[in-house]
Amino acid sequence: MRLNRPSKASLLSRPSFGTWLTLPQPAVAELMVRAGFEWVTVDLEHSPIGLESTAELIRTIDLAGARPFVRVGSHDANVIKRVMDAGAHGVIASTVNTPEQAAAIVAAAKYPPHGTRGVGLSRAQGYAEEFDVHYRWLNEESIVFVQIEHIDAVGQLEAILRTPGVDGFFIGPYDLSASLGIPGDFQHPKMQEAMSEVKRVQTLVPTVPGIHVVQPVPSDAQARLAEGFRFIAFGIDYLFLLNHAKKTLGAVTRNL
Repeated sequence: MRLNRPSKASLLSRPSFGTWLTLPQPAVAELMVRAGFEWVTVDLEHSPIGLESTAELIRTIDLAGARPFVRVGSHDANVIKRVMDAGAHGVIASTVNTPEQAAAIVAAAKYPPHGTRGVGLSRAQGYAEEFDVHYRWLNEESIVFVQIEHIDAVGQLEAILRTPGVDGFFIGPYDLSASLGIPGDFQHPKMQEAMSEVKRVQTLVPTVPGIHVVQPVPSDAQARLAEGFRFIAFGIDYLFLLNHAKKTLGAVTRNL
């Protein structure tokens, strides 16, 4: 496991760009790092990727020079432990609606005394050769983000973000709008009211606001930066492939 990255404090104190990985192919992970992303998140919630493939993708991202994160679709402590043992630098936990859930996720990711994660000897620990170094590094440098994807979470957002060990949050705009009964309607007054509450809480709690700019449109990412988001997941692997293929094929066949 490569630990010689910019420190957690450095990464979280400024805007950074990562992307989302849903294709279980190490070559795709490597290409995302070569493109310049500082971090790449392996999606275990909305993709066919399994734990064995996750381990290989984490290894590839790490050795290629970026930070590997994993988006976990459940709050299962065993799953969190296994992806961290595989060398993930942190987790992004979906659908966190209460501070109690947030605390349980932190506990699953961190070793005692900061958490309750069991101690194993796997890739993250240098196959037993770097155990002491990794133990200290993980409790100080690993990252835990929560996803705010339900109106119930917005109602408890301040308590969630004040949970010790929670470094930041992602808004899940589609799920949040669905919880309001207006799926995909981001301009609806209910959605605007929810986002206003998120921004209000941001002014109260020192935290790192993140958001996923799903379609990789540069102007959309710039707009999110202007709104104060600092941890930007830009695009998804398959959208980069699909969008570029459609654009270039269209240019070739336009006049046929």
